[in-house]
Amino acid sequence: MGQMEEYEELIAAARCEIEVDLLLLGGSVANLISGEVRRSDVAVHKGRIVGFECSSARQIIPLEDQILAPGFIDGHVHIESSMVTVPEYARAVVPQGTTTVIADPHEIANVWGEEGVRYILQSSRNVPLNVFVMLPSCVPATDMETAGAALGPDALVGLFEEEGVIGLAEVMNCPGVIFRDPQIMKKIQLAGGRLKDGHAPGLSGPDLSAYICAGIRSDHECTTLAEAEEKLFSGMFIMLREGSAARNLTDLLPLVTLKNSRQFLFVSDDRHPADILREGHIDFMLRKAINEGLDPIVALQISSLNAARYFGLADLGAIAPGYRADIAVLDGLDEPRVTHVFKDGRLVARDGDFLAPMNRPVKAMHKSIHLAALSRRSFEIVAEKGPARTIGIVPGQIITRSLPLFPLIREGKVVSDTDQDILKLAVIERHRATGNVGLGLVQGLGLVRGALATSVAHDSHNIVVVGTGDEEMLAAVSAVTEMDGGLVAVADGEVLASLPLPVAGLLSESHMQEVAEGIAECIDAAHKLGCDLEDPFMTLSFLSLPVIPELKLTDRGLVDAVAFRMVPLFLGGSLEDD
Repeated sequence: MGQMEEYEELIAAARCEIEVDLLLLGGSVANLISGEVRRSDVAVHKGRIVGFECSSARQIIPLEDQILAPGFIDGHVHIESSMVTVPEYARAVVPQGTTTVIADPHEIANVWGEEGVRYILQSSRNVPLNVFVMLPSCVPATDMETAGAALGPDALVGLFEEEGVIGLAEVMNCPGVIFRDPQIMKKIQLAGGRLKDGHAPGLSGPDLSAYICAGIRSDHECTTLAEAEEKLFSGMFIMLREGSAARNLTDLLPLVTLKNSRQFLFVSDDRHPADILREGHIDFMLRKAINEGLDPIVALQISSLNAARYFGLADLGAIAPGYRADIAVLDGLDEPRVTHVFKDGRLVARDGDFLAPMNRPVKAMHKSIHLAALSRRSFEIVAEKGPARTIGIVPGQIITRSLPLFPLIREGKVVSDTDQDILKLAVIERHRATGNVGLGLVQGLGLVRGALATSVAHDSHNIVVVGTGDEEMLAAVSAVTEMDGGLVAVADGEVLASLPLPVAGLLSESHMQEVAEGIAECIDAAHKLGCDLEDPFMTLSFLSLPVIPELKLTDRGLVDAVAFRMVPLFLGGSLEDD
């Protein structure tokens, strides 16, 4: 059917001249454009809403005493953080009312580059979830680590032509924008009139204005009310984030008023399987906002309409004639729970059950773990003068402290010290078999025996391992390698628990429930080894992220993430001298 014929049929359906495909009968519509809730039937034809009156329908679904709202939109998400493929991600979030996500495939791009972005795009075809992609702007994130690929301007040219690509993802290189780095400016130029999302924690004053002048219109990194207020005053859209590692919704919500609410949208950023399954997705943010006192209609606008308008998705975000029939049916507005989900006019979920047929998953590309030969000597640290810069974990945070501590030394070598909770930490390059092994020390994990390792390690996703001994660390890295990526806990050279992530070392092809159970088993094993952190593997995954203060470790060595430079492990003098 051509576009003109389609329009003519939709017009006929809207005028009740023909039988429509579907009638949703007896519910009330949350009209996010007019700002009201009104009792109204909804007629759907060819996947589009055609009106509120209908004399004849092929299928009628009664929805008495329920609220019809537009399907929810996640304005910024790294699907890879869910550790499942796109179809399995859809299986989990669609029953919770999410029908559209704006994905930044930054994580898989750091492993597979252009191939990784295309893998996400191809995996998104023919699933009951709209997946729009913002192209990663900073791969690799820094020059102080080894990533698996680089996405320069030349690579982005072709990707911008791919169906589903709508803009440039979070521009993390704020200094590169402010000081007009040629590479980042070229990427911004290539995006042209497409949207450019921001990532500007703490940016303020003239530097914030300069950053915005590059055409960057949003930010999801606000952590304080004052920061969000300045960015809002400067014209930015504020993404209210409620992820797993970073939760800012409650702190920022007081800024939202009836006068400015159009400038806010909900995002999950990085949300892990257990949180998605236990708490929910955008529906969880909706409930939380309402419980915090936000007007339900405003909360629904932030859940869908605002994101649709910000991203230029003209036929999403509302229940009105001509819009796509992506609908989340709620049992009320006080503590809304999703009962039915319609995607393009098809019932795809009911009472938490996913009903849509699922195509065979796109075949994962190639192995992603490529290590140079390792031995226990790969983890040896020769002692030097003075205290050592030690990464101090801050429970519940992705920031760390830089602690000058004296490690335990035996025969001129640093060894893990469980009494002081100072353990060896290593980051092993796993993309190109360079042989790079960054060595450091960490305090706060609490292991008393064994080792933990993971191939999920932001941003470059090299293998991170911590342990009470070199042999244990080697055994943990070997186990991750044999799985071609994943999480593992070992003790006495034996694997206690593991979760294989064979797709880029980041994703499983199993259901999200199985992945959540696998993570729980690994965490439980870590707790039995003495670690008392809520999620030690999530903590490990951020210890190699050199753009977050204060001290981090990459495959190239220790990074002072405040001064943004490489630093030696040992300070070379006493504490008083430093």
